[in-house]
Amino acid sequence: MKKILFVGAEAMPFAATGGLGDVMGSLPAALAAEGADVRVIMPLYGQVKPEWRKKMKDEAVFTVDLAWRQLYCGIKSLKKDKVTYYFVDNEYYFKRDKLYGDFDDGERFAFFCRAAVEALGKLDFYPDVLHAHDWQSALSIVYLNSFYRDRVGYADIRTAFTIHNIEYQGQYNFGILGDVFGLGYEQFELMDFGGCINLMKAAIVSADTVSTVSPRYAEEICTPAFGRGLDGILRENRHKLCGILNGIDYKYYNPAKDPALAVPYSWRARAGKVENKLALQAALGLPARRDVPMLAVITRLVAHKGLDIMTEILTKLIGERDVQLVVLGCGEERFEHYFAELGRCFPDKVCTLLKYDRDLAKQIYAASDIFLMPSKTEPCGLSQMIASRYGSIPVVRETGGLFDSIKGYWEEGKKIHGNGFTFANYTGAELYERTVAAINLWLDEAKRDRLMSKIMRTDFSWAAAAREYLAMYENI
Repeated sequence: MKKILFVGAEAMPFAATGGLGDVMGSLPAALAAEGADVRVIMPLYGQVKPEWRKKMKDEAVFTVDLAWRQLYCGIKSLKKDKVTYYFVDNEYYFKRDKLYGDFDDGERFAFFCRAAVEALGKLDFYPDVLHAHDWQSALSIVYLNSFYRDRVGYADIRTAFTIHNIEYQGQYNFGILGDVFGLGYEQFELMDFGGCINLMKAAIVSADTVSTVSPRYAEEICTPAFGRGLDGILRENRHKLCGILNGIDYKYYNPAKDPALAVPYSWRARAGKVENKLALQAALGLPARRDVPMLAVITRLVAHKGLDIMTEILTKLIGERDVQLVVLGCGEERFEHYFAELGRCFPDKVCTLLKYDRDLAKQIYAASDIFLMPSKTEPCGLSQMIASRYGSIPVVRETGGLFDSIKGYWEEGKKIHGNGFTFANYTGAELYERTVAAINLWLDEAKRDRLMSKIMRTDFSWAAAAREYLAMYENI
């Protein structure tokens, strides 16, 4: 049985802010279902609810050496879906109002990485593969290689590093190399990139294999347009880079058994989707109409999610077409203002909800007919998969994981090809044309029914991805 340790900053359902948390909470269970011994280590944040804390047991207490500091560390554990989760306890670093964004994030996650590697000896668990995720866990590979290879049990551990989003690299001034990270001159070249510390670069160079969250994104980040400066490093390490498309948790995202929905439904019994639309319309104060296509946007309101081209076309689209639009998310002030104003201009057509709520998001997926996701960059994207699972037709730009997961709709006789509407160039004109095409298809009830049936049956589960990860581990 292969032994895998995931090292990451967040995991559902314990504490999460986005896609990384979804992956850390669902991929390990899929690997365990394939027969692997999978364990996950993450910080014990203040946000972890009492219901989970009650199920934890104490595993170890020890001191972590980080530069000149000697720091308390407790390790707690619980088992869920055949996966053992370990939690690194230090209230000074992790009992905060938020997971990230504090001035000392570099120090906090350096402590977490050192604790994660040190804990292996205390737990007497030595994995075949230590799999680190994103910059917050990058130092776990650096510390393993720099300080632990001569210890019993550590010598044969292989390492994998996954880039979930290359936008966030963990960049710091070299003044903290020794004082905070506890590294010396011998690690200078490894940590250096452009005259500063770059944790992601160090992990890419140090790891035995590097993956990212879709095949297309693995190609894109090797180019200057997408690599955020690291494209050269990635090209040098291309021999160990691969892309594996994420999946979604089919237990959590299941319209047939989702307690958040007004009415359950499935691809075999799709009538319940209309009832969810009527329920959401009533809840949001929109006219209760079965015959109007409901468009949805569920995202962080930031430019690279396609909001700049979306704002170019939505006023015209809504003014000209008999549609409804529901927007859920928050972010940059200019986009929050735009969508709030759009709701005021079209009160019977638009509802803007400047917040994020997981249950409400699932209600919108279930109620909506067309889902807009015109991202400028998208490493993988989960929303288009969730929308498909709930029978909402995705309209996406052909980038990253959107390209790998959604293929353009076309018909050959009565045979349907593709599972959504796609466009290549990052322009409002192409987004407008593809959205109108999706609306026109939805208005044709027979075509709508056939396409909805197909997209709800598209397999976005973790099973295939889990087998690809196991093959990646076997390769190293």
